[in-house]
Amino acid sequence: MEQQVTDIDLISIQEARDLCERAYKAYKIFAEFSQEAVDKVVKAAALAVFSASDKLAKMAVEETGFGKYEDKILKNIFGSRDVYHSIKDMKTVGIIKDDKEKSIWEIAEPMGVVAGIIPSTNPTSTAVYKTLISIKSRNAIVMSPHPAATNCVLETTKLMANAARKNGAPQDLILCMKNTTLPGTSELMKHKRSHVILATGGMGLVRAAYSSGKPAFGVGPGNVPAYIDRSAETGKAVADIITGKTFDYGTICASEQSIVCDSPVKDRVLEELKNQNCFLADEEDRKKLESVMIQPSGAINPKIVGQPAPYIAQLAGLQIPKETRAIVVFLDGVGKQYPLSCEKLSPVLSFYTVNGWEEGCEKCIEILNFGGMGHSLAIHCKDEKIIREFGLHKPAFRISVNTPSTLGAIGFTTSLAPAMTLGPGTFAGSITSENISPLHLMHTKRVAFETKPAGKPSYDLSIGSFEQSKKSFPTTSTTASGKYSRFDDEPIKIGRRNETTPAPRGKTGITDSDIEQILDEFKRGRS
Repeated sequence: MEQQVTDIDLISIQEARDLCERAYKAYKIFAEFSQEAVDKVVKAAALAVFSASDKLAKMAVEETGFGKYEDKILKNIFGSRDVYHSIKDMKTVGIIKDDKEKSIWEIAEPMGVVAGIIPSTNPTSTAVYKTLISIKSRNAIVMSPHPAATNCVLETTKLMANAARKNGAPQDLILCMKNTTLPGTSELMKHKRSHVILATGGMGLVRAAYSSGKPAFGVGPGNVPAYIDRSAETGKAVADIITGKTFDYGTICASEQSIVCDSPVKDRVLEELKNQNCFLADEEDRKKLESVMIQPSGAINPKIVGQPAPYIAQLAGLQIPKETRAIVVFLDGVGKQYPLSCEKLSPVLSFYTVNGWEEGCEKCIEILNFGGMGHSLAIHCKDEKIIREFGLHKPAFRISVNTPSTLGAIGFTTSLAPAMTLGPGTFAGSITSENISPLHLMHTKRVAFETKPAGKPSYDLSIGSFEQSKKSFPTTSTTASGKYSRFDDEPIKIGRRNETTPAPRGKTGITDSDIEQILDEFKRGRS
């Protein structure tokens, strides 16, 4: 009698292997689908979860304990409807571009099996988004949810997979692990049948994805500053910041973490914060909040992640109005000695006062350097010169102007590509700074026809030859008069040796007079 395997890590590892093999078979079938057939499957999967947005939101909140039910509904709508409409017209099958001017065809090729790592903070919306962009580019996907979000992600997967199969997709195109452990997730990322990783989660997991030996798109932390300039419409600026900060209780990595306020408008901003039902903490309150929000290691206390402001205040022993939307703490600096200057994943904002936009620039960079490099930034300002300076010089790849960072960076209130995976670029160890879309999950073949026939090479190294170069291939071809053309002359198509009369073995086909001519041109170019 075979002994039953009970070790959860071993079970998880075997499950990852099995799902990868099954998904690979589905991918091989789906890769041959037409654009019309692919689009039919994508639409069906998106519609299935769109219709169940409220149900999945409730499941996510109840299972994880993170976030706000009403906002998770909106995130599910965004991840299904908005993402679908942003990708539905993309060409992802066959020849996707015919460049007649350059005589190049671009042909789409799927990557294979996507390993989708799903976080507990945004589980269902992230699962929907990653699935849609994966199958749009004709890949299969196997998801590994955070253990605290397994059931809601399994239900999301079931809805999409059933809808996809009913509309012609192969069995096992959309799969999800039931027994998730770190060794199982590691096996999923490293398995020979997984080809690319979409990693969303803690930095340890993202680093594991990068070190798996597979191509990976990961996200970094988002310690997002929001600068309010003296030219800003302060009422809207504060309303936008609080809308972003309190959306799903701060669980989106692009949510605002700090307000950097230009001193001439400080009093108006503070008054608007009060009007937005924000609690302004004093020094003693700040110390109490630090003690419960930040662990001795410097990490965020998971008990405060995605929780409402009154709950966090209660944990800290503070009495604040029950209608409080966010807590504001005043800080003098950034770094480990100022624990609440980090990313907080909750409706708690730090507040800095600066004198002028130049000082505001420096403070924003300082904040980004403390765990937010490459991610996102918000600026509230009417002066286009200042906005341009922020755009040119800030180490953030999503700069949202006069809109909530949380919603602007993901493409909800801006025209950025709607996405739940936001690349922070090499500033944070990622290969991309873009919002991830189907275009990142497919290869592009290029079929290039000859446009610049090859001839005898030109060795003209003169500056004049360099400056006067045309788009033609730098060749030297024999003309009717027996002269050689320079780098900047149009090539003559007879330059290639006649294949019916090959040069003798061991010979180059170039005569002594040819060599003398080439050397003369070379010497003239050096003089």
